[in-house]
Amino acid sequence: MDLRIFTEPQQGATYDTLLTVAKATEDLGFDAFFRSDHYLRMGAVDGLPGPTDAWITLAGLARETKRIRLGTLMTAGTFRLPGVLAIQVAQVDQMSGGRIELGLGAGWFEEEHKAYGIPFPKEKIGRLEEQLAIVTGLWATETGKTFDFHGQFYDLTDSPALPKPAQAKVPVLIGGHGATRTPRLAGQYADEFNMPFASIEDTERQFGRVRAAAEAAGRGPDALTYSNALVACVGKDDAEVARRAAVIGRQVDELKANGLAGSPAEVVEKIGRYAEAGAQRIYLQILDLDDLDHLELISSQVQSQLA
Repeated sequence: MDLRIFTEPQQGATYDTLLTVAKATEDLGFDAFFRSDHYLRMGAVDGLPGPTDAWITLAGLARETKRIRLGTLMTAGTFRLPGVLAIQVAQVDQMSGGRIELGLGAGWFEEEHKAYGIPFPKEKIGRLEEQLAIVTGLWATETGKTFDFHGQFYDLTDSPALPKPAQAKVPVLIGGHGATRTPRLAGQYADEFNMPFASIEDTERQFGRVRAAAEAAGRGPDALTYSNALVACVGKDDAEVARRAAVIGRQVDELKANGLAGSPAEVVEKIGRYAEAGAQRIYLQILDLDDLDHLELISSQVQSQLA
C-alpha cells in the first residue's frame, strides 16, 4: 500500500510552507506529494495569505526535491486550455526528471470561477473528455509529426506537439463518484482511478464500475491503479487525536466515520479494509500543514506497518 501526502493549499499556505511539507514527505519515506488545484478557500477559514497556483508550485518543488512523485488531485479542466496544460505538465516533468503525474478533472467549484473571472461552462464532462484526448494525444505524437484535433469545444491544427515530457508516459489520474461517464473516461484514459472521500462500500462499487469500463475499452481492469483520498487525523492517544481534530475544525467521531482517524492501529486496520475493497494507494489529506509531527507519526507508526 503506497501512502501519499495530499494538501489543500487554498485553505491557507505559502509556497514556503508547501516546500517544507514536500521535503518532509520525501525525508519521511512517503511515495508522493500532491496538492489540490483551487483558487478559493472552502469553509470557515480565512485562506490567508491567499491561493498558490498548482503548476507553479509543482515546478518549484520539482527543483527542490529528488525522489517523490509530484502531482495534482485534481487539476481543474476549466482553468487551462488543454494545449497549454500539455506544455505546462511536460515542462514540469522535465524539471523534475520525470516525476510528475497529472490528475485532471472537470472542475466544479463555481464560486472560485466567479471570484477570479474564470468562465464556468455548463457542459464540463464533454470538455474534459476532449481535454484528455488532446493532452494525451499531444504527448503521444511522434517528434517531427503534427497533431490535429477537431472537436466540439477545442480545435487544434498542425500542432508540433512539443515539448515532450521526460517520462515516456506521464501517469494520468481520473477520479470521482459518477456512475457512468466517469468510469468510462477512466477506463479509456486513466493510469489511475481515484475515489475521493468515499466509504468502503462506495469505493468497492465504483472500483467495480471502473474495472468493467477498462475491460470494455480493451485495456483490462488491472491496467489501472486504484486509490482513495481520505482525510487523516492520527494521534498516539485519544487526547492527541482530539487536539488535531479541533485544529482542523472537525469532530473525532465524524473523522473516524469518514476518514482515517484515531490511533495508528485504528488507522492501519481501516486502511486494510480499503485494501480489501481494491485500494492500492491512499492519498492522506493533511489539513494542518504546520504539524510536521503528524507526518512523522504516520510515517513511523502507520506506514511502517503497511510496508
